[in-house]
Amino acid sequence: MDRGGEDRGREWRGGEGRGGGDHRGEDRDGAVSIGELLDERRFLLDVAYWMLGCGSAAERVVDEAYRRWFGLSDTARGQIAEPRSWLVWTVGGTGPDLLPVPDRTDLTDRTDLKDLKEPNCTELADRARRSLRVRRSRPTTPQQHDGLARAVRHACAEQDVELLVSLLSPDAAAFFDGGGKVRALTRPVHGGRQVARSLLALVGRPPGTTLTAQPVNGRTGLVARYDHKVAAVISFDVADGHVALVWVVLNPDKLQSWNLPTAAPNP
Repeated sequence: MDRGGEDRGREWRGGEGRGGGDHRGEDRDGAVSIGELLDERRFLLDVAYWMLGCGSAAERVVDEAYRRWFGLSDTARGQIAEPRSWLVWTVGGTGPDLLPVPDRTDLTDRTDLKDLKEPNCTELADRARRSLRVRRSRPTTPQQHDGLARAVRHACAEQDVELLVSLLSPDAAAFFDGGGKVRALTRPVHGGRQVARSLLALVGRPPGTTLTAQPVNGRTGLVARYDHKVAAVISFDVADGHVALVWVVLNPDKLQSWNLPTAAPNP
């Protein structure tokens, strides 16, 4: 993904929206704000480090906790009223397993969540892109794409669900890549209104959240920061003047390059 210059004049900070109601926390599809996602992972890492006294071991035990979370069925996850408490309990139960023991198999040798989930997700994404190519009746110019991406940023800034819905295709789809590292949605979201609600829940309104329009993979996308750290990169595929596909990268590993010093906001 490209790391282009920001449009500082169009930066939105959490808490400034005026319309569309409150979309903090989880929406009906289970989308969680980036602030909550990052705070949750940081808290779990602190707990694991306190137990183990080793940063790399803490990372592994937290990744294992998320692996077990995503290994639950949708029904089982839906019955857990406090996901963070469940994850803390899991970290507490997993941590001792990482204490040095001769010939112990490391957690990194186990099957990764991505190996279980990614083939289905990749197939769905490929199918969505093929469908998009068929639907495009005319090319979208860079200027048109840029204007639409900035309109989406404005709708998110205002927390205006109706405006956002009007910018999306009725059958729009959104894909969320958390890499099993954060409690992101595991299934694509379908339908313009459902996609709009998930995006608004994601960018939320926590203090310290900013949303800027800047180049992503050669076209204008959105970059969400929380406490000055890139937490999500959002790109769009456009067809016939509306956003047809939304791609949201939340995987901390894939966002490392965005958090290098050159990617930080200009003073």
